[in-house]
Amino acid sequence: MDWRDAEAAFDDEVIGRTTLSRTFEDSAERNARRTAQQYKGGVYDRSLVERGAVAAAPEGEYADLTYREMRDVVRNLAAGFRELGVTAADHIGIFAHTRMEWAQTDFALLAAGAAVTTVYTSSSDRQVRYLLDDSNAAGVVVENADLLRRVLAVEDDLNLEFVVVMDEIPDGSGMAGAVRDRDDLLTLGELHDRGAAAFDEATYEGWIEERGPDDLASLIYTSGTTGRPKGVRLTHRNFRSNVNQCYRRFGPRPDKDDVPVVSSDSVTLSFLPLAHVFERLAGHYLMFAAGATVAYAENPDTLREDFQLVAPTTGTSVPRVYEKLFDAVRSEASESALKQRIFEWAVDVGRRHHESDAPGYLLGLQHRVADRLVFEQVREALGGRIEFFISGGGSLSAELCALYHGMGLPILEGYGLTETSPVIAVNPVEEPKVGTIGPPVEDVEVKLDDTVVGDIEGEAGGDVGELLVRGPNVTDGYWNLPEETAASFEDGWFRTGDIVELRPDGYVAFRERAKQILVLSTGKNVAPGPIEDAFASSSVVEQCMVLGDGRKFVSALVVPNFEGVREWAEREGIDLPEDRQDLCRDERVRERIQAEIDGVNESLESYERIKQFRLVPEEFTEDNELMTPTMKKKRRNILDRYADQIEMLYRAPDDRDEATAASRD
Repeated sequence: MDWRDAEAAFDDEVIGRTTLSRTFEDSAERNARRTAQQYKGGVYDRSLVERGAVAAAPEGEYADLTYREMRDVVRNLAAGFRELGVTAADHIGIFAHTRMEWAQTDFALLAAGAAVTTVYTSSSDRQVRYLLDDSNAAGVVVENADLLRRVLAVEDDLNLEFVVVMDEIPDGSGMAGAVRDRDDLLTLGELHDRGAAAFDEATYEGWIEERGPDDLASLIYTSGTTGRPKGVRLTHRNFRSNVNQCYRRFGPRPDKDDVPVVSSDSVTLSFLPLAHVFERLAGHYLMFAAGATVAYAENPDTLREDFQLVAPTTGTSVPRVYEKLFDAVRSEASESALKQRIFEWAVDVGRRHHESDAPGYLLGLQHRVADRLVFEQVREALGGRIEFFISGGGSLSAELCALYHGMGLPILEGYGLTETSPVIAVNPVEEPKVGTIGPPVEDVEVKLDDTVVGDIEGEAGGDVGELLVRGPNVTDGYWNLPEETAASFEDGWFRTGDIVELRPDGYVAFRERAKQILVLSTGKNVAPGPIEDAFASSSVVEQCMVLGDGRKFVSALVVPNFEGVREWAEREGIDLPEDRQDLCRDERVRERIQAEIDGVNESLESYERIKQFRLVPEEFTEDNELMTPTMKKKRRNILDRYADQIEMLYRAPDDRDEATAASRD
């Protein structure tokens, strides 16, 4: 049986049409003695630990919580929320980093009948006010004293009935007195105690039974990169359908044999924001439904150490993290010229081996040597048990993806949107195709609107256009925004706003956001994403943003990989200035970056080639508001930040005509 037919026919006790609350309860019953969560000691001053609801983890090490123990916490928290007055259809915010308590609070609020609205920890005070006000939040669960202070600073503009804090509030924080003096402000540990005293199982079961699949489960706000964030209405059915769809693709189907699967034996390391729909589905609802173990990397600075301690079998992340990880591996291999040559040779062998249908004896031997010298150490650094990664939340460089496959760390790229809960398509383990986002998952229908793509052609002989989708995982619209909802749907089909190629083999290849297509003054359409992705494995380019909308030619802002540039300079005996701004002005550095750009340009059409570029000393990050929390470029912010430099690229007396002509030759 073909894997696609097997996927459609697959049935399992994990697959169902229940609410998320019932899904968790059923999984906890099946997997009562299995480990549900792993949490690290010495990271947080957890009020649940202080109150004895969970045991303290040794500092710097992980402790386990079984499904039975996690269920007890969830049940008591649900009862505690009911004691605070939470009722069915209330909206409650969660304002915290990804951690054990985030997951427990989410399931507890859903069981109590509420819908969860999420707030990124990086949100400004203005955004916090907007997200809690627009969603009509009746209460909010915050992480610590710092986030509590930010909520209290805007509470006069809100209608909050309570605030719950996950951590103990330390003396000297300025918030300890507020917790002591206010009846509407308490810790999660105190809430748990109230719930434990009031909990009645029959009553609890009644709360769950009162809720149906079509009830609202969450309001998740879009990033707002193209305007004010919109609250996406996602029901229990939306999320549950997507759990089913992903489990059909990755679950333990009978046809899989030795192919890695997501099951009760899986272990994942969760570190993306649970406030975002990608981690909420792939690293949370799917994993708990399957009975898997979710460990929390609760400090991004210790991610490498956490991989070693947890030894996960799978993980979800965004392209930027995979780029950073590869940069770190390459940097370690550059301690000497010999190590660097071995690493570069091994990477080349790995890529050629992966891309070859019949590697042959010599390439196979080379790959075994490369594996022993380099790839084994890379896998061991990630805990030694990774079976596959999943990438979403942005476009992944095909070259970088192939490099990971070659190292025995396959990345399965997928695609989705907040509005689709989120997974629309994802590569299967048994037949991944690098450079695609996989075939659509079961029960998702897709079609194209080809009126918006101009002269962009399919690279694999497929049709190109804006992707339209429909299925049980697709939202019914935006919170309190009927006009935006109407504009996003066409005869029941949701308009994704993304340009894709539907290939003859049934796989989908992402091209670009429709709003980000550059239309040159010559009339040519250019997709910037694939050009930017071509630099993902570069040792000297950290980030690239391609420009040219309304201009005669394509240009770029380039953030150098400063460590990589300095390593190159040291090998070449070049003494570079310490100051990053001065380094970006150094002609030798410009020539080295130009060589990298020339290499990328070779694979592009003449009108797509980068004719001019400017080096900028500041990495695009969430902290400087040039990236979203899920590490996508905030293009409008970048354009505003570097407006003068961009204008200089196009302001030469000849308007760069000579450069343009030279690049065509």
